[in-house]
Order: sequence, then C-alpha cells, then structure tokens
Amino acid sequence: MKIVKASYLISSPSFDQCPALKAPEYAFIGRSNVGKSSIINALCLQKNLAKTSGTPGKTQLINHFEIISNSVAKGKQDKWYIVDLPGYGFAKVPEAIKKQWQQHLGEFLAERRTLTGLVLLMDVRHPMTTLDQQMLSFADHREMDTLLLLTKSDKLSRNQAAKSRLSVQKDRPRSVVLNFSSLDKTGIKEASEWITHHLEGHA
Repeated sequence: MKIVKASYLISSPSFDQCPALKAPEYAFIGRSNVGKSSIINALCLQKNLAKTSGTPGKTQLINHFEIISNSVAKGKQDKWYIVDLPGYGFAKVPEAIKKQWQQHLGEFLAERRTLTGLVLLMDVRHPMTTLDQQMLSFADHREMDTLLLLTKSDKLSRNQAAKSRLSVQKDRPRSVVLNFSSLDKTGIKEASEWITHHLEGHA
C-alpha cells in the first residue's frame, strides 16, 4: 500500500454527529498522550496531518481523515478513513467529561457499522491496563480484528521492548502485536501491511 493522499475531513463532538460514510474505517485509540497523532502522521508520511500535543486529553473530538492509497494487488486506488478517537485515562479534564468521552468511545466501537479494524496504542512500558482491556472487549464483542501497537519502543532497550511485546502477544494470541516508534520508524511498514491486508478483504 502506498498512501497518495491523506486529508483532514471532519471533527465530531459525539458518535451521533459522525458523518455517514461507506468506505472502511480504522479507529486509532489509546490512553491520553500515548502518541496517536504521531503514529497517524508517520503512517501518512505527513508531519502535521493530526495535531500533536504534549498535553494529555488534547484530542477531545472524533477526528476523521480521508485516505487515498494505491493497491498493487488490485491495480487501483482505495479510499478509506482513519479515525482518531479521544484518548482515555489520565487526561487533565473534569471527571464528568471523562465519562462522556468513555460513552462516545463505547458507542463508536460497538455501533459504527463502517468500522473495519481497531488499532490500539499502548505505551510499551505500561501495556494492557484495565481501560485497554475494556476497549478490546468492544472489539472482541464485534469479532473485529485488532492491531496492538506498543508505542515509544525507543524508550526501552531492544531486549526489553521484545519482552514487553511477547507478554502482550501471550495475552492476545489472535491479535497482531508490534513494537512501534515514530522516531526511529520501527513498525511503520508492518502496520501499513496490516491495514493493506484488511483493505484487500473488504474490497
């Protein structure tokens, strides 16, 4: 897969205000400040497609990005969407807002019909929290394939990062688990290949 165009589409404050779309969607989700925006930018080969911030809870909306990519196998272009979902966890916002975000996340994962795959981001140093497992349960309920990206793998030695990945893989044998770093490009090629594989299956 080669992305030829990636553009911001719309930001929605709630699930029921998301646009009605027909092409496949891949939702990116994870704890606040886990690096979702950096990974989306890395996959799309852009620096500022998704706005990055060092402040936990900065992404408060459901953000859609329209992606056009070339499919070598099919000899044509695919249109699909990346959905950047609000982070969960330790965001510095009032508790009532946190609960509202959780509701929107749950509704999107449980009810969004065009949602094709879930990309769950976890800090390689602190994977599989209770909230991570809760989000995965939504995907399991819908029998949705999941890609688990252990971000910031450059923060650990190669051996430590490998041990963390194997531990998560043991817990999630049916998911693909990758170490990922937008700084040294670890996992970008493999994550793109995972999406390509699923796009082929939803042609």
